[in-house]
Amino acid sequence: MRTVDPEKHRQRRRQIIEAATTLFATKGLAKTTTAEICRAAGMSSGNLFHYFPSKQAIFYAMFELDREEWDAALKAALADPDPWAALMRVVDRIAAEAAHPLMPGLIVEVLAQAHRDPELARLVAESDRRLFEGIAALVERMRDEGLADPGLAPEEAARWVVIITDGFHTRGYAEPDRDRAAEVAVAKELIARILRYTGPQTPEG
Repeated sequence: MRTVDPEKHRQRRRQIIEAATTLFATKGLAKTTTAEICRAAGMSSGNLFHYFPSKQAIFYAMFELDREEWDAALKAALADPDPWAALMRVVDRIAAEAAHPLMPGLIVEVLAQAHRDPELARLVAESDRRLFEGIAALVERMRDEGLADPGLAPEEAARWVVIITDGFHTRGYAEPDRDRAAEVAVAKELIARILRYTGPQTPEG
């Protein structure tokens, strides 16, 4: 009986997800065929269905992969002794994701699909919830350590952090003169003001 190498299986699934993500972002879910995904991933259709039952399942798996990566990032952030520096790394990660050339097309496709797919809408909402909770936990630590306004509600502060950083995504279209580094610096400054950050670091830290 043939045994399955869990790590090899995981890497193969990731290879398929990454290949499909490029197609979903550029062509859309409906116009992407499983044959195209197979070619992009370098495998036969029979082999593809060994890992995923459908292209819809691959679309959902993008969120599974994203969740795993964000869970690891937030876990590292919460373990950092400096909650402000950890929060700024979260902001940097959001900005870096938004700057990826595939992100604008992918966001449009996810939003379009989420309006008619309850399961996808649930995955999007779950992703947002986990991010909110991670940021709120960092804000609460800042507040408890005297680095932020003690009267600040962590959940409300987290919502404003996400609202500000969402701007990185909503202006994802091509702008030749766009200065992303300056945008990130301004976003950090605004977040520092909202939190009434009182620590020794600068908002750009």
